[in-house]
Amino acid sequence: MGNVCSRSANKSDPFSQPGRVLGSASTSGQTPAKASTPPRVARGPGRTLGGGTSSGDAGDARAKAAEAAQKRAEAMSAANKGKYSKQLEEQKKKTQQKTLEEASKDALAARQADQNLKARQWD
Repeated sequence: MGNVCSRSANKSDPFSQPGRVLGSASTSGQTPAKASTPPRVARGPGRTLGGGTSSGDAGDARAKAAEAAQKRAEAMSAANKGKYSKQLEEQKKKTQQKTLEEASKDALAARQADQNLKARQWD
């Protein structure tokens, strides 16, 4: 490992030589060839993605997009009705009174079950 740190094995220090000015000739002597590309010139207004004509009304396009999205949403909701979505719809249809009555019946049944358990444990 001594040869890694020795001065004789290392190359000369890059800062010991005089420097170059930026933009001067490269050390290899070759300059990279530039590809000839035509300059880009903007002609007319830009086009929107997927737009066939540039004279369309933006409000009309927005209305058509909203209508298409609505149709897709309706198709997805009609196709993907499962067990839980049906239960959710039934729950949404219930009024507050029906929900309270159902909770009351559940509480009454739980109390009745507790009383039956106590009666069995007494004997």
